[in-house]
Amino acid sequence: MRRAVGSASVRMSLDPPLDPGAYAFAHRLRTRFAETDAMAVVHHSSYVLYLEEARVAWLRSLGHHYQSVRDDGVDFAVLEAYVRYRSPLAFDEEVTVHLGIGKLTRATFQVGYLLTVDDTARATAVTVHGCVTADGRAARMPEWLADFARLGDRLS
Repeated sequence: MRRAVGSASVRMSLDPPLDPGAYAFAHRLRTRFAETDAMAVVHHSSYVLYLEEARVAWLRSLGHHYQSVRDDGVDFAVLEAYVRYRSPLAFDEEVTVHLGIGKLTRATFQVGYLLTVDDTARATAVTVHGCVTADGRAARMPEWLADFARLGDRLS
């Protein structure tokens, strides 16, 4: 669903569930001291890096290292990113980033995320990706990704 926001078009339509069981993939990471701010919590900008780390690990788990995707002439540009902060992360916490694929079109896809610590939701997020060529032009989604999304578990 696209919604007009000012002059921008919003492609996000996914509302990430709070149930870790709804996600097909999970990646663990540990927060670092350098990511904390003056309030002794993980700075909000670090969450986007956690999403990217989990997304790259997810692609690797599917047998498609991100560099091999790029070698095939495709990039997955981030078109939109949204994070809902529920409870702050702190230094040295082990975070599980749950990830699932959402809506797909011929050239875009959405990814939903749930970040938990000890099974407690700390944040939810959505990223929207556009398939582009190395020079930034729109490209069709790789068939393997479209097939995975059709056959695999999808978030709705």
